[in-house]
Amino acid sequence: MEQGNDMSEMLWGYLDQGLTFAKDWLLSPAAWSQFAILVVAYVLALVLARKVGPRLSQLLKPASENQNVLAKARRFALIFLPLLLPLLAYGFTAMGEQVTRSLFGSGAVIAFGKRVFFFLAVRALTRDILKDPFLRLLGKYVLVPMAAFYALGLLGPVAARLEATVVPLGNLSFNLLWLLQFIVVAGIIFWFGRWSNDQSTQFLSGQEEMRPATRQLAVKTAEIAIFGVAFLVLMNIMGISLTSLAVLGGAVGVGLGFGLQKIASNFISGVILLLEGQATVGDFVELDGGEAGTIVKMTARAAILETFDGRWIVVPNEDFITTRVVNYSDSGSANRYEAPFSVSYDTDINLVPAIVEAAVAAHTDVLSEPFPPDCELRGFGDNGVDFAVEFWVNGLDDGRNKYTSDVLFLIWNALKAEGIEIPFPQRVVEIKGGFPGQSL
Repeated sequence: MEQGNDMSEMLWGYLDQGLTFAKDWLLSPAAWSQFAILVVAYVLALVLARKVGPRLSQLLKPASENQNVLAKARRFALIFLPLLLPLLAYGFTAMGEQVTRSLFGSGAVIAFGKRVFFFLAVRALTRDILKDPFLRLLGKYVLVPMAAFYALGLLGPVAARLEATVVPLGNLSFNLLWLLQFIVVAGIIFWFGRWSNDQSTQFLSGQEEMRPATRQLAVKTAEIAIFGVAFLVLMNIMGISLTSLAVLGGAVGVGLGFGLQKIASNFISGVILLLEGQATVGDFVELDGGEAGTIVKMTARAAILETFDGRWIVVPNEDFITTRVVNYSDSGSANRYEAPFSVSYDTDINLVPAIVEAAVAAHTDVLSEPFPPDCELRGFGDNGVDFAVEFWVNGLDDGRNKYTSDVLFLIWNALKAEGIEIPFPQRVVEIKGGFPGQSL
């Protein structure tokens, strides 16, 4: 019973101390002045944001047809406009904190408000600005919780707790705070590397004076250089010595020697293809294995062919080096095709070549160079005299191009106009001895 009375007295004592502290704090001029400065700072930030925000938006927004570097930088700055209000409020409260601390020697209330405005800025960054899935995930589960701990004044204790939690990994060990910092820094650096790679790829792809193979090689070189620099910067920031990666490099070397040799072979084959330019994006190729299509993309490991029926075929780069490759395009060179036909044996075949060549030459896509249309006698068939006309065009006779079909239509119409018959199969059947049961 006495123990219960002692507990009650202790609780009442703590409650009385708390009420006394709250009373003194609420009646303190410093507390009310901090509340007043906090409200004034927010209202001032709100008014300024509403005044300045539209003008900044109008100033930064370039014309839609403007795609130069300055226009892209202005569009990039424009996406951070939602941060204007919380950052202005954070700045004004920071100045107010300096005033209250100089006048009253305290600023806990306004410091808390300042941290809350910073939390709102981080939340707006994650919710409204970050569009990349990885950065949005990083902001949602790392940046926002860290900003919340900062707003509550718990960031220091939480960081100390994470730093004290050590994870052993064989001969290596690291604390959870270092791991969290590594994830954040690595995510930001490699996101910036990917963004830089996209910009360099867009720039290099627009250099029409460069050969397609040279453009692809420049794009791959820029990609390797950008991510190589990003890796070195990350290692330097996190204090990781590159000599400590020697064991890992040896393991990777062993892996390349056994399980990854095909990947290494395809990568080297891709570099050779880009250097030699024997096959590049836009070429129509046919491999020894029967794969045929237009090269729409070349990666470090494989080339992607698109067939005329819309299917994509992934072909390892090594196949372009070790097997026979037929390149029908070769940067737009002309191709030769032929269209076979036959005429009746009653035709004066000496007239046919001139009629057919003139008809085929009238086609708008048929070339006169390197050779004009050439009609050749191919043989004497069972039903008629066999001819074939050879013609040259720029492009492939498939997909949207129907050169052979168009030429056959021209041949048909030209021969019909001259009264020349195109034969069809005819058979003469002779029955010896007559039909069974027929009287002679």
